[in-house]
Amino acid sequence: MELQSLKKAVIVPFKTLRNTTFARLYFAQIASLFGDAFTWLGLALLTYEISPNNAAAILASALTLRVTAYIIFSPFAGVVSEKLRRKNILLITQLARMAIVCMLPFVTQEWQVYGLIFALNVFAAFFTPTYRAIIPQIVEKEIYREANGLSMATFQLLSVFGPALAGIVAVWLGAKQIFFVNGATLFIATLLIFTIPMTALQKGVNTDNIPPGNTWSEVLKGIRLLFGNKILRFSLSIEFISAIAGAMVLVNTIGLIKTSLQLDDKHYGWIMAVFGIGAAITAFLLGSLDKTKTRSVSLISGAILIGVAISFANFVPYTGLMFLWILAGIGQTLADMPSETLIGENIEPQDQGKVYGSHFAFSHLWWAIAYPIAGFLGTQFPEKEFLYGGLLTLTLAAIAVLVFKSSRSNRKKLGNRND
Repeated sequence: MELQSLKKAVIVPFKTLRNTTFARLYFAQIASLFGDAFTWLGLALLTYEISPNNAAAILASALTLRVTAYIIFSPFAGVVSEKLRRKNILLITQLARMAIVCMLPFVTQEWQVYGLIFALNVFAAFFTPTYRAIIPQIVEKEIYREANGLSMATFQLLSVFGPALAGIVAVWLGAKQIFFVNGATLFIATLLIFTIPMTALQKGVNTDNIPPGNTWSEVLKGIRLLFGNKILRFSLSIEFISAIAGAMVLVNTIGLIKTSLQLDDKHYGWIMAVFGIGAAITAFLLGSLDKTKTRSVSLISGAILIGVAISFANFVPYTGLMFLWILAGIGQTLADMPSETLIGENIEPQDQGKVYGSHFAFSHLWWAIAYPIAGFLGTQFPEKEFLYGGLLTLTLAAIAVLVFKSSRSNRKKLGNRND
């Protein structure tokens, strides 16, 4: 019976591609994500060419600008997706991104890097929430979780294997030329989106009947709906906890491998690949395996799993770390992924755009807070940073669960009184 359930969990996500609208959007996403891998690898090479001694600082600043653009503009993107034709938003943002990445090979100054990267991610901040708001409208309700899982699993896999492929192409074509590869992938994505009928992407939203409300009030409404729902509020709290643990992995694994374990870059590459593969496989299967309404089983187990996994990282050899990082990747997906589907299942269709935009902004704000925490632990406690990061993760997870359980029990008591 368990074997049949697992087999079904593997097959069902691919059945979502029978929906032609979702399939075209999905393959457009693949093309776009491949291109992103080329851009960020090319950017690392480009910053080194511009200023070899200051490359790390330039790249770190560019990544900070990326998150900043998401935090500032994503909530407005959600509102715009409810006022304008979503197909137009997807096409305009993709074409703008294509133009920007094709300018990067001609950059010679730091300020040009910062300006183009910020602009690139402003358009990404409008594209991604719109894309995510479309999925629950175009796929059948019973396969929505599987469709979202397939999308997220693809994102995880390409984040692992995309840079490797980009590195191979960079050796073949050259560092600057790979930006044009991203331009080509974005053009392919644009063509795929262009073939989708306008009406198919407008399901759940009728722009003709939406009153011209104040944009700020609509943004605030999206934030209020996001935090006003108990299920989403708990999911967001777990995402914050997961971001702290995930930042520990991304920021401090390199020091653990090269300083504590005295290993080389190859071992670092493998350990991060294992982390990404664990996350991708879990994203692929999760939609079919967890059918609970609140996804609390996934959320709680994910926070605990990643917290426990990183807690032991300072005390195991490399083979043990491989096992722990598989568990950490699994935990990361269990803790992060449910929010996407919970918004689609708990928010009315006409409000989903603004809520997805708000969620996209806050999920990146969590990481902006988590990165400095990880950096502080890594520099102040270089031999026990993962232990302290894990204990912090588990403590916050326990507090979040207690608050969530308390609110649910209070709600049940109130319901009993009303009866």
